[in-house]
Amino acid sequence: MEKLLTQVDFIVVGAGVAGLRAAITLAEAGQVLVLTKQGITESATQYAQGGIAVALSDEDEISLHLQDTINAGDGIVNVDAAHVLVEEGPDRIQELIDWGTQFDRSGTRLTFTREAAHSRDRILHAHGDSTGREIGRALHAKATTLKNVTFSEYEFTAGLHMEAGRVCGVKLISSKGEMQTVTASAILLATGGAGHVYSNTTNPAVATADGVAMAFRAGAEISDMEFMQFHPTALYVKNAPRFLLSEALRGEGAVLRNAELHRFMSKYHEAGELAPRDVVARAIAHELEISRAKDPVVYLDLTHLKESHIRTRFPRIYQTCLDQNVDITVDMVPIRPAAHYLMGGVRTDLHGRSSLSGLYAAGETACTGVHGANRLASNSLLEGLVFGARAGLMMRHDKKEVQPPPPAQTQQSSQPGMSPATSKVEPFIQEIQQLMWSKVGIVRTRLGMTEAVQSLQSIADKLPPPTSRRTGEARNIHTAALLIARSALARLESRGAHYRTDYPAHDDAKLKKHSIVSEKGVKFV
Repeated sequence: MEKLLTQVDFIVVGAGVAGLRAAITLAEAGQVLVLTKQGITESATQYAQGGIAVALSDEDEISLHLQDTINAGDGIVNVDAAHVLVEEGPDRIQELIDWGTQFDRSGTRLTFTREAAHSRDRILHAHGDSTGREIGRALHAKATTLKNVTFSEYEFTAGLHMEAGRVCGVKLISSKGEMQTVTASAILLATGGAGHVYSNTTNPAVATADGVAMAFRAGAEISDMEFMQFHPTALYVKNAPRFLLSEALRGEGAVLRNAELHRFMSKYHEAGELAPRDVVARAIAHELEISRAKDPVVYLDLTHLKESHIRTRFPRIYQTCLDQNVDITVDMVPIRPAAHYLMGGVRTDLHGRSSLSGLYAAGETACTGVHGANRLASNSLLEGLVFGARAGLMMRHDKKEVQPPPPAQTQQSSQPGMSPATSKVEPFIQEIQQLMWSKVGIVRTRLGMTEAVQSLQSIADKLPPPTSRRTGEARNIHTAALLIARSALARLESRGAHYRTDYPAHDDAKLKKHSIVSEKGVKFV
């Protein structure tokens, strides 16, 4: 493998849809280094099943997509950001098609499906339920044709390098424990989400809130961290990772049944199984709570649907469940909710700029306010495309006004490879994850969140220093957990994915706003 560069024009941390789309735009203006802590293909993009939402069908309108996005966000969607998302979405999708993305078609026509809270069929999918993987493949293939784009895998970004109040580089720990700083005129954080702050998550193992945590430690504004979306339907099999069962299954007619095999969603919402995700997740949580079973689950039932259609439409889901001895065409599928998507993140403008000079963010790492308190299904891949491209353009524009920082010196870690602290950190990670699931999960209380904050603060001094990827991830998980818990404790209402039993209603007069969390506390703007 080639020696890592010490100075480039642009650094992109993360190779999901947002990072790759930004890199493609940046390549026209200078040397781009794309960093990943795992292999190139390991990102949340690869696991996105349901599809990508866009108003492209003859029966749809951009204004309808906008209204659905606003409605789902429960009162605090940044309308300007939502306009950008839905209006620029069609052009970004056409680019993907031009770059070889194979969306599913009926003959020559693109096929569109519907998911919860959408008023039209507007979800494009690829290979049935592998949409993210196909988009990631096409973007990576495009990026590799650009001579200015360099990929470096298995490099953990441990922090941001700053000089004179400006972010001008990143601090890396290689898989061998080598520590190095790479400088650039602009840095984009596209590290994905924070699912592994929780013990139950649909996210891949790389989703440890790295971008949000390192931006916070550098002094960047962080917004809306209380809004963690819990996906209602994750496959629940003991001693197996939680596996996302796409909302598209319910869009195709799957129904939810409780432990007694009775349908229950009509008790909670007039839209039944197609109610917004936060409603469905809370309904399932309640059914689990009142169940008399020792290890309660609810069930996703597809047995009334045509077997050949299910196997064709959802081949990846079908096979993954079959690998766990669950045949979704004949078996009731055991499910529980799981942490899925972080609506909050590094606070940015509509061009990816954070509150720190030189630092940008896009995709799930960023918070433009486009999702409000509850993301509309299948808007996440579109967000990565649209705002990844926008961030790339702004980084190019801003570069003209910045003198490139000097190359940094490489340093050898005093504890190369897997330091002894790495193995000792796992109990702390598990403690944080369990604490967040039980105290700052789907249903929250003042007492529970207060206990979570106190416990997290007591853990802080026990964490080992970040001398390896895993100890660095532990620190990031801890930082993000505190940001989520403190933000949730400060929002004295229920809204979207944030639900408190002690404040079950909206407080529009005081809190129809976005939160910003800092060391000093939480404010609403």
